[in-house]
Amino acid sequence: MIERYLLRYFLAVVDHGNFSRAAAHCLVSQPTLSVGIAKLEQAVGAPLFLRSNQRVELTEAGARLLTHARRIEREFNLAELAGEKAEQAPVLRIGVLLSIAGEKVARAVAECSPIREGRIEFIPGSERELLGRLDAERIDVALTLIRPGVDRFAAQTIIEEGYGIAMSDSHRLAGKAMVTAEELAAETMIVRRHCEALSATSRYFVDRGVRPHFAFRSTNDERVMQMVAAGLGITVMPDSYRWPGMARVALKDFGERRRVGFLYGARAAGLRGMPVLEALAGALAEA
Repeated sequence: MIERYLLRYFLAVVDHGNFSRAAAHCLVSQPTLSVGIAKLEQAVGAPLFLRSNQRVELTEAGARLLTHARRIEREFNLAELAGEKAEQAPVLRIGVLLSIAGEKVARAVAECSPIREGRIEFIPGSERELLGRLDAERIDVALTLIRPGVDRFAAQTIIEEGYGIAMSDSHRLAGKAMVTAEELAAETMIVRRHCEALSATSRYFVDRGVRPHFAFRSTNDERVMQMVAAGLGITVMPDSYRWPGMARVALKDFGERRRVGFLYGARAAGLRGMPVLEALAGALAEA
């Protein structure tokens, strides 16, 4: 008999890409999670993951189990929901991509008085995490990237934007409309580790023989913006980002772009047009 917590460990590794982040998500130590995965592999009778130093990948047996694990977890969630009191206000669960400015989300929610619609939960996550939560019906809608080929969810594009350099407004290059990679060769770069354009950014500089000094790496964009505004470094950010004391300059020949909008889960038909979602779309479109 396979216990539910083992399937949750398994799904956490799939959704988060490695054992350490999965353990943190499940609020257990990494050794505890590893023991649980080993127990699950023993029950299944085959290895579930191919492990490497950077991430893990599903084996053929793991891929087969994933379909069943998603369905089982979904049924558990439905059973739990069925047991809640009928008069309890519904919860709208909105996933928000980590690389979307939190200030825009906060302002949109403040403007539309969402308390009148019932309870609302915001769940931040990477693109991979949000897709996994939509699949498992742990969130109802995700404000995230809209990519070709992800057609299992109804999509609504809000904006399409590019990327540029963010720097202190007192920086020597802040008054320019555009800079080249060569002009940034001596600059200190702050790395946004969760940025979906990180690989393209790295290739851009490498192809031009430029290797900036990387002084700081973070998954917290607000922290990065504070450091940039203080003059501690520069970074590549989506065009919609703004921050007091921070200037934006175009990066010559950097053509990476992204589409941002809503991906709707199983309750899609009843979500479109909700005031909080319209407010979020409006705040993002202002950029």
